[in-house]
Amino acid sequence: MAVPSPAAISELKAALGPKGWSEDPAALAPHLREWRDRWQGHTPLLLQPGSTAEVAAAVTICARHRVAITPQGGNTGLVGGQIPMGEVLLTTRRLRAIRDVSPLDDALTVEAGVTLHEAQQAALAVDRRFPLSLASEGTATIGGVLSTNAGGTSVLRYGMARDLVLGVEAVLADGRVFNGLKRLRKDNTGYDLKQLLIGAEGTLGIITAATLKLSPVLRGRATAIVGLETPQQAVALLARAKAESGGGVEAFELMKRLGTELVLKWIPDTRAPLESTPPWSVLIELGSGDPDAASLALERLLAGALEDGLITDAAIAANETQAAAFWRLREEQSAGLKPEGGGWKHDVSVPVSQIADFIEETSAAVEAFEPGARISVFGHVGDGNLHYDVLCPGGADLTAFLGRWEAGSRIVHDIVARYDGSISAEHGLGRLKSDEARRYKSEVELDAMRAVRKALDPLGILNPGVLF
Repeated sequence: MAVPSPAAISELKAALGPKGWSEDPAALAPHLREWRDRWQGHTPLLLQPGSTAEVAAAVTICARHRVAITPQGGNTGLVGGQIPMGEVLLTTRRLRAIRDVSPLDDALTVEAGVTLHEAQQAALAVDRRFPLSLASEGTATIGGVLSTNAGGTSVLRYGMARDLVLGVEAVLADGRVFNGLKRLRKDNTGYDLKQLLIGAEGTLGIITAATLKLSPVLRGRATAIVGLETPQQAVALLARAKAESGGGVEAFELMKRLGTELVLKWIPDTRAPLESTPPWSVLIELGSGDPDAASLALERLLAGALEDGLITDAAIAANETQAAAFWRLREEQSAGLKPEGGGWKHDVSVPVSQIADFIEETSAAVEAFEPGARISVFGHVGDGNLHYDVLCPGGADLTAFLGRWEAGSRIVHDIVARYDGSISAEHGLGRLKSDEARRYKSEVELDAMRAVRKALDPLGILNPGVLF
């Protein structure tokens, strides 16, 4: 792909105006480094369009000059797909409008730069709920969330990002605007183009707005942390929770002892909810339209599980403040691991029924490959998504350990593949996993994906460093 010519740079600046671009190193710096410090990018120009029309104008110019573009939302991604490596960087953060709220349609239309938290608040303002939730929701933007098909903590009940979208607006690779901001639940008139754009990591078009699917506000919510001895017990408890609550399980989050201990060690103002830290913990949240039903169901569930020996201890949040403290133990798991010097990170999924077997087999294989490795497992056990992280053994050489990341990850991912799982459950492929994914995708899948990309971006200017 061509380095932007002076003529292309000049044309982009003129089209977007003084607020629409920057070459200031201080302004660029926050956009060029990802949260885990694995990628440090570079770009000749930061584009900051303030409208869909300006995005379209910028993409049209880039297509004419064959200039590659890396789109970026809130820069909360963990696989490097939003970091430019010489491409022009286009941020959607100035696309800030909440265009429409329709409570009767249970629909909310927002632009791509609106944060996930802001979308949630806009829904609450009309007594509705946008249930997608993740730790970075104060920074993550709707455009980025949809481009990566983010998951989060409520997938068990509401599905991934793609399940919560009614329509999208996007600028295609030639600068044309696809206006698909419908509020329909049913539309059988051909290919569902919005679903191609969701999860495409900016390779098929730049999402500029979306119509989101809203849900009723839950009048009752109950949260608990329970202790268990094994992941097998967690899977059994999940089945019981779903059956006894009538599908009211909002979240079911698994945490291994090591991760919880590191959160308590490194994250200020956190405290253990149980008398001792068990080998495994599960955070359970039930929700209901009845103000009292969730609490009663949770108490009944935990009493029965204790009586049957399925769990060893439990603490039910007495109020919203305590529930938030419980959630913090889960949401700070990645931050708690970071001060330990880094590790081999994995975002994988396997069938829920095979979670326990996967953890046991993978841990044995990793420990044989890297004796003394410290293994942290946490994630959304309700949908089979685990964050399987391997930390450097105490006293070992960190640089040498990180140098074995690729070989260690191959062990993990090969086992994932044997369990018919996915090597990227919710963060996308980005720069981190695009090449590796070819090992696990069939030629049929790869050929089909390449054909779709070639059809929508024949010049290959949209995020050329990721996917196929």
